[in-house]
Amino acid sequence: MAARDYGQYGGVTQALELIGERWALLIVRDLLVGPRRYGELAAGLQRIPTNILASRLKELQAAGIIRRAPRSRVIVYELTDYGRELEPIVLALGAWGFKALGEPLPSQVVTPDALTIELRTAFRASVAASLPATAYSARLGDAGLLVRVDGAALVVTRDDRAGDAGGADLAFDASGGLHRLLSGELEPTRALETGAVRILSGPGALLARFADTFHLAA
Repeated sequence: MAARDYGQYGGVTQALELIGERWALLIVRDLLVGPRRYGELAAGLQRIPTNILASRLKELQAAGIIRRAPRSRVIVYELTDYGRELEPIVLALGAWGFKALGEPLPSQVVTPDALTIELRTAFRASVAASLPATAYSARLGDAGLLVRVDGAALVVTRDDRAGDAGGADLAFDASGGLHRLLSGELEPTRALETGAVRILSGPGALLARFADTFHLAA
């Protein structure tokens, strides 16, 4: 698949030749959230040139990682079973990269798909299993997600209704401090006091439950 050949035989080498090209793994990341049309992938990866996106999709398809599938008279791209095996690898990479993550630059955006994967990475099922079922509406800039936790089960879906809790127990905007909240650098009470997290609706005390449920070591 890759234009380069490392000249070595081994699993790591083969993996790099399959998904090591620029943008390839981010395409996989977004498809881990769910099937996407070409335009949806392009919108979620705003800086990818259209020719590179088309090329990466063809390469990933040829490698058996993704496939094209008809859905309601449109074509979507989705992961194959082989491609979905990358999920724990992507989550582990996300946890590893989080340790070196600083504050976002003005030029950087947080997409709903990226935020979904970050929450999956931070989810502590063992902790959530002992807590009451809770639904959160989390906003981060233009990205909005409905996060439902029921025991050890996590379901994250898009939530584009700004300011509308949509049945969530707690709705909050964490544009100023989600990274620090997930890392534990910023305690929930302090996050509210400083305005790093703003409660849109629901009891602010539930933010501590969210921080217990979602945590990544920095």
